[in-house]
Amino acid sequence: MKPHESCARSDRVHEANCSLLRLAAGVLRMRSAHFSRDTGLSPAAADRLANVLEGVAEGHSAFDQIDPDEAIALAHRLVDDDHPELSGMWPIR
Repeated sequence: MKPHESCARSDRVHEANCSLLRLAAGVLRMRSAHFSRDTGLSPAAADRLANVLEGVAEGHSAFDQIDPDEAIALAHRLVDDDHPELSGMWPIR
């Protein structure tokens, strides 16, 4: 693989991860708004977590302390509806 191909691949992976984070934020908001019993979070807590996921996706410096790998793992759990509450990022009631 040529060096520029590696950069192009990493850019695609980065964009895919950012899209996943944004999708997960939308899923979380939708579930909170329409199926609040399913998320186990208050609407305010769900919105705060969705904002964190979007902030990580957009690279906001306010979210530099968030581990992007953990955020991506949580996003996968949210989209797959696979026990997102087991994530270290999940708000405690």
